[in-house]
Amino acid sequence: MKSKDGKVSLSFKYRVYPTPEVERKLINMMEIEAKVYNKLLDYITERRKQGMKVTQFDTQKLLKDMDEKHEMYSKALQMVNNVLWYNINALAKLKRNGKKVGKLRHKKTFKIVWYNQSGFKLQGDQLHLSKIGELKLLLHRPVQGEVKGVIIKRSKANKWYAIFQVEQEKQPLERTGRVVGIDLGVEKFVTTSDGDVIENPKLLDRREERIKLLQRRLSRKRRGSRNYEKARAKLAMAYERLENTLNDYIHKITTWLVKDHDVIVVEKLNTREMVQDSLGRLRKHILYSSFSTFLHHLSYKAERAGRRVVEVDPAYTSQTCSRCGYRVKLSLSDRVFRCPSCGLVIDRDYNASLNILKRGVGTAPLPVEGEPLLFTFHEVVYSKFPQRSRKSSPRGGDAPSVRAE
Repeated sequence: MKSKDGKVSLSFKYRVYPTPEVERKLINMMEIEAKVYNKLLDYITERRKQGMKVTQFDTQKLLKDMDEKHEMYSKALQMVNNVLWYNINALAKLKRNGKKVGKLRHKKTFKIVWYNQSGFKLQGDQLHLSKIGELKLLLHRPVQGEVKGVIIKRSKANKWYAIFQVEQEKQPLERTGRVVGIDLGVEKFVTTSDGDVIENPKLLDRREERIKLLQRRLSRKRRGSRNYEKARAKLAMAYERLENTLNDYIHKITTWLVKDHDVIVVEKLNTREMVQDSLGRLRKHILYSSFSTFLHHLSYKAERAGRRVVEVDPAYTSQTCSRCGYRVKLSLSDRVFRCPSCGLVIDRDYNASLNILKRGVGTAPLPVEGEPLLFTFHEVVYSKFPQRSRKSSPRGGDAPSVRAE
């Protein structure tokens, strides 16, 4: 999400149901994008071997003479060139930072078609795309704001989506006067300085057997066969459902935090380092807890609502006494913090959330209880939303709250 002049840039994602004819056109366009990408990459590689300098403007001019320009909308073709140069610049940046990098490879196909600024028209639940035709959308919520572009995406499970890039005015919420610090963890997904705890659903544990079964079935199929493609799509669907369920859970938690608090203090986490420093199931749980997704959702919702997210250094937040500041060495198995200096006995994550709040705003309330005061579990979280049952559709955008009554 980007912010400028009191406006924010957001994305709205919708399911698309193309006809077989339109689907063939989309797949064909994605294959053409890959051909154009490969031609431009070959041109750059050859020129650089000859010691010649090539710029993005040079490759942009090549598009005018390509035969593929007659089969694709011009704006979509230009975005292929932009993607290529984005990849080139990203590799160059990694190399400058001392990272070992390889070289760009040819693509067999793209998974995305871009329509930037023009070439599309939305009428009701019908989306018209130049050179493609009509696509039916599942408009589970209205498109809000001025549409700047549309991305058509094909998922690994062979589902189609339309992503509308829009610009809209900020929607400030009324001030609550509340400030909160939150600690993210594997066992307890969110622990707040107010004493609220939201459980980590650990969806991978609940669905891992099903995923392993699908992986075994896929391994027995001959690569490239129809049965292989069917098994691959089923496995991709299982992973997509896992991701969607967790994403829905994260949306509910972040919406509650933004609605109830003016300032939210969080740790500045480096998920990649956390994964590299962990082993076994802990590594899996960190990966499938999606901490980076949580922080991204929290940031853009706070920006849109006129709230503030403050990031602090996460070092020693769990090992420092929130009352006197004494530091104690703890292992991951130690779930209770005991301070030998002042005698405080407190839940480890609750103690961390108080330290996080203190680092963000300079002060934190002294804990009255040694444990968090409230637990909200994923088994009942859906029943806590007004006018919504646990079996209701997850579509519909942000939900009001995840606080238990």
